[in-house]
Amino acid sequence: MDKYVCKVCGYVYDPEVGSPETGIEPGTPFEDIPDDWTCPLCGVGKDQFEKQQ
Repeated sequence: MDKYVCKVCGYVYDPEVGSPETGIEPGTPFEDIPDDWTCPLCGVGKDQFEKQQ
């Protein structure tokens, strides 16, 4: 599964880890995260993330 990086603060969403601090379970692909989810570090929306190269 692809990792996604916040363009604002550099937070990396790793689907193998999930985002426990925001209620996202390990194994959740980025595409399956709710649209109203925000970066746990800086608070921007999913639209500010890009696939890690």
